[in-house]
Amino acid sequence: MSKKKQDSDLNQCADTDSLENLRSSIDDLDQQIQKLLNARASCAQKVAEVKKRDAGDEAVVYYRPEREAELLRRVMERNQGPLSNESVARLFREIMSESLALERVMKIGYLGPAGTFTQAAALKHFGHAVDSVSFNTIDEVFRELSSGSIDYGVVPVENSTEGVVNHTLDSFLGSPAKICGEVELRIHQHFLATPDQKPENIKRIYTHQQSLGQCRKWLESHWGHAEKIAVNSNAEAARRVKEEKDSAAIAGDMAAEQYQLQVLTRNIEDNPENTTRFLIIGNEEVAPSGKDKTSIVIATKNQPGALYKVLAPFHELGISLTRIETRPAKVGNWSYVFFIDFEGHINDPTIQKLWQALSNEVTDIRPLGSYPEAVL
Repeated sequence: MSKKKQDSDLNQCADTDSLENLRSSIDDLDQQIQKLLNARASCAQKVAEVKKRDAGDEAVVYYRPEREAELLRRVMERNQGPLSNESVARLFREIMSESLALERVMKIGYLGPAGTFTQAAALKHFGHAVDSVSFNTIDEVFRELSSGSIDYGVVPVENSTEGVVNHTLDSFLGSPAKICGEVELRIHQHFLATPDQKPENIKRIYTHQQSLGQCRKWLESHWGHAEKIAVNSNAEAARRVKEEKDSAAIAGDMAAEQYQLQVLTRNIEDNPENTTRFLIIGNEEVAPSGKDKTSIVIATKNQPGALYKVLAPFHELGISLTRIETRPAKVGNWSYVFFIDFEGHINDPTIQKLWQALSNEVTDIRPLGSYPEAVL
């Protein structure tokens, strides 16, 4: 079938004001969409068979982050509306998730409990056709990944209001985990309580430490008298409120739904553009996708101008540095390491030149991973 004929078949909404005819057109289009979805799923199953055949005695790699990033970018590039680029990409994200599940259902670990923003980020990145498993701490996500009990992990790394999540950076120092991807999530914080809770009786407010910072001004203005108690996660805060009288929580939609809490006030974050970036961690290296980032950790020589000598090659080679963070090293007093993110893939010729230049100026350098830039 020619492309022109395909386009014609898929553009058969009746040119009429008759509701009956328009509904009939939608029914016809739904049948075609369903047929094409199943045809795509059949191709995905054949892909799995070919992967198994070609892998031999090696483990089969079903999930290819660079391939999915490329597909989603193409979806957005060819979109002609009226659906937005992001809406169409989210739909294809779920189609790919379901197709991949026909090959193998992946197990994804995240900072729990259920209902956290990290779980929302995991589902945004991988789709809903995965087995998502919650862990109590970031360390535990890294450990379970290393043990092989999960395929990938999702951990928060920085917030646009409160900055870097130091616990995540420190976990990389003692783990062989590699960064396989990133996902950005707009964070909307809500003030939650049980349906029978009277606002005037609220004495305690539970939430994560990061959320306290993200909602500081609102809390001072509206609930300066209430005790603020930091807990491991927003979902943990919601769980406590479910069981305790005279308390409230700051959390998101997933936690409100999970623990059946009512929203007393929506979107209480001080910054309306509040966004958190999450990292996808795994055990395999990722091939280039065409639009990538690389993360490294380095230890500099203890000498004047050491940091300048590290940053100079980025300028000289025209490489865009997107983030740099300093953390105490795990050995020695007053010893520090630098976490650096920059544009490009470790296999790019220019990045190879950068690697050589940096290796001459530092005492240690370790790649944390090259991975596709966030698409959604």
